[in-house]
Amino acid sequence: MEYNTLRTQLIIPEYGRHIQQMVDHCLTIQDEKERNEFAEIIIEVMGELNPHLRDIPDFQHKLWDQLFIMSDFKIDVKSPYPIPTKTDTINSKPNKVEYPNSIYKYRYYGSNIRKMINVAVTWEEGEKSEGLYFAIANHMKKCYLKWNKDTVDDSVIFNHLYELSEGKIDLRNVEDHLVQPERVINSSNSYQSKSNTSYQNRSTLNQNQNRQNNNQNRSNSTNSPTNRNNSNNNNNRNQNVRNNNKG
Repeated sequence: MEYNTLRTQLIIPEYGRHIQQMVDHCLTIQDEKERNEFAEIIIEVMGELNPHLRDIPDFQHKLWDQLFIMSDFKIDVKSPYPIPTKTDTINSKPNKVEYPNSIYKYRYYGSNIRKMINVAVTWEEGEKSEGLYFAIANHMKKCYLKWNKDTVDDSVIFNHLYELSEGKIDLRNVEDHLVQPERVINSSNSYQSKSNTSYQNRSTLNQNQNRQNNNQNRSNSTNSPTNRNNSNNNNNRNQNVRNNNKG
């Protein structure tokens, strides 16, 4: 008996030992035409093993590349795609993924606030722009309270907004006030409470529906002709037993 631990290591284990043996056999075929035909058969079998990937672009291209990889780039067949090399395929490294390294001040406001500020400073002065400024300030207050879980004075938010906008949005001298902290916190808790209540109502409704279905099934089974006949037969048997006992 030959164990897999004694065999050569699979290059692409996902395809299994049989596909690897087919590739190894293809390397031994001397006739060029027969070798190319056998390689196409291998590609078809590899495609059958991954039917969920057929809609992926360049699926056939990937299969041919994997065929060359499993042959250690030794197979000599005609590919409909550029033949890969060991240096470009195996030793190549993917491009480094860029990661944002910017360190912002007041990070608890998030990047969306900064994007909103960048848009707001481009608006012309007027009622709409002022309304947008206050909407941003109220959202900043909400973010601040989520991070700090404490009260915050409006002047703090206005100063932060002035600083983040590089002095282009100045609400420090306005008389209007932002949303009270209690309303900000209660609105979040209210939404969570409504979600829990809705879930509980749906659960109760499902339980009541199940009870009604069970009661209906019991009623139907009791009123069925078969059950009535069985009940009559049982009554007749009981009557016969009582008559025999009297006799």
